[in-house]
Amino acid sequence: MSQSTTAPAPPTISAEGLLLRPLTEADEPAVAEALRDADILRWAVGRAVTGAAPGERARAWLAPRLACRDSGTAAFAIADPDRDTLLGSLSVREINRLPDQAVVTYWVTPAARGRGLAAGALDAAARWAFAPAADGGLGLHRVTLDHAEPNIGSCRVATRAGFRLEGTMRDFYVDTEGIRHDSHLHARLASDGPYPRG
Repeated sequence: MSQSTTAPAPPTISAEGLLLRPLTEADEPAVAEALRDADILRWAVGRAVTGAAPGERARAWLAPRLACRDSGTAAFAIADPDRDTLLGSLSVREINRLPDQAVVTYWVTPAARGRGLAAGALDAAARWAFAPAADGGLGLHRVTLDHAEPNIGSCRVATRAGFRLEGTMRDFYVDTEGIRHDSHLHARLASDGPYPRG
């Protein structure tokens, strides 16, 4: 029996100090600003974006995320709940490529770092992913993420959001300079229960 890989329209999710909402074309200037950050370029966007001319990177990053539902991805902006300004991005992708599973990716802007927003957004997205479809969720059992081993900030975010370290994938990630890095694999299960952020 094959699983559907079409993602539902991303909902708007309120969490403590942040808002997860669908990305829009109006986010392009904020994405362009974020993509000036060396860490986001190195760890979070991939070669299609880093290979584009600097003035085209935001469009190269945003366009596939605005049209990604058919590929099994729900793409969110991490936004300020009062001003609705973009502070980062989170995608739940490969939904049901493996039954009842998905993969999550995320980044936050330099100005938003150190405030717990990435962990809060990751926790909120996991709760949505695990919620039954009848309650507006995806009804998944397992959500994974990976990060290059030198990206220790991402490791802290994953752990704070209840994603347990499961192992190391050797030479898994290739950075913008073509250097291979081992990557940590983290996962959170629906059966892990609600994770108290701390």
